[in-house]
This record gives sequence, structure tokens and C-alpha cells, in this order.
Amino acid sequence: MSRTPTAAAYLADLAARMGRLLEHNAEAIAAAADAVERAARADGLVYIFGTGHSHILAEEAHYRAGGLALVVPILATALMVHEGAAASTAFERVPGVVGPILEHYPVGPRDVLVIVSNSGVNVAVVEAAQLGKARGATVVTITSEAYSRRAAGDRVRVADIADIVLDNGAPPGDAVMSVPGSELRVGPVSTSVGAALLNAVFAEAAVRLSASGAQAPIYLSANMPGAREVNERLIARYRARNRHL
Repeated sequence: MSRTPTAAAYLADLAARMGRLLEHNAEAIAAAADAVERAARADGLVYIFGTGHSHILAEEAHYRAGGLALVVPILATALMVHEGAAASTAFERVPGVVGPILEHYPVGPRDVLVIVSNSGVNVAVVEAAQLGKARGATVVTITSEAYSRRAAGDRVRVADIADIVLDNGAPPGDAVMSVPGSELRVGPVSTSVGAALLNAVFAEAAVRLSASGAQAPIYLSANMPGAREVNERLIARYRARNRHL
């Protein structure tokens, strides 16, 4: 008998969800890759914003080996979990909190704004989507359609505003494994699936750029041959527009 039956079941569930991503998101992935490719050709940027654990995807894509150098994370301590997790939950529900944050990030018509929000209904992410649209950016969201529909009630969802919706397929509440003898569940999936969706879009856009003869701005892992020279050139190119480099 396996010593880790729950771990095995969780990983099998996660693998199955990954396997269904293209089936459920083929058109959205293509559209998002189109948007990223257009931004790259226009010397635009891809901004990524999320609150709570969703901000992890902004950091996942930033200065990433095999990732695109045109990615800029939108990071605000008050909305992250490393210094005040409970406080961040409160802040993401405060109207007006995002406006001052986005003043530091000049999102514009050449750019893509990716908003990561599993539930897709909190004020901060909804206002971010609205501001991105008002500035003329292409707004992409990575969200759970099932969760956001249940959570919304009569509220507007990020998915209602975004130009492109990538559905991570996570269930309401995110966790997929039941705990015997209770109503509790463990094993969240939104971060893993969201990272896969994001990297799939960037990989598609990067290969399209290269196939057309354009040079995709791709970081190399710091320990690979030639990485220092390549990465230093990319940092020099984007540093003035990415406050986190």
C-alpha cells in the first residue's frame, strides 16, 4: 500500500488539470500570445498584478530564466503576504487602494496588463482591470470561472472586464482534496495551474517572435554559458521602465 495516497491523488488531480488546459483555453492562450507578441514588437511591456498569493505569479515571471525580459511585476507590500497576510486580505477589499499603486507603473496602449485572481471579485483586482482598460492596455486575466461566478453575487468580476480570460479550472475554494472526517479541503491548485498558463503564453509568444526573425528578449539562467552578457544587455534595455530590476 502506498505511504502517500493523498499526495499521489493530489498530483494526479493536478496533472489531469494541466492536461485539460489547452482543451479549455486554446483560443484564449492564442489571443494572449498575440497580445504579448504585439507588445514585444511595439517595445511595450507586460505588467502582471495579483493580490495575496496571486502576486506569486508576478514574481514567477519576473527576471526568470527562460522568461521574457519585457515582464514587469506590479508589487505592493500592502497587498502581498510576506509582511502582513491578514492585512493584505483586508486591503484588497478597500476601494481606491490600487490607483496610487498603478501611478508607479505607466501601463499604456502598447502594453499588456495580466491580472491574476482566482476568485476574481475583490475590489483591488477589479479596479486594476478597469484602470488598465482606461489606459488602453490589453487586459488579460488568469482566474477561475467557476469560483468567480459563485463568489460574485451581484458584483463585477475581473472576467467581465478583461479582454482575454484564461480559466485555471480551479474549484470554488481552490483546494481539491477532502480531509476525512471533516468538511475541510487541502491541496490548492490555482498557483501551479496559473504558472503553467502564464508560461505557456510567454513560450508561444517568444517562439513566434523568433520564427518571424525578431529577437525575443529571453533571459538565460545565470549559470549557463553566456548568460551574463545576454542578461546584462536585457537589464540595460528594460531597467529604466522596470523599477524591480
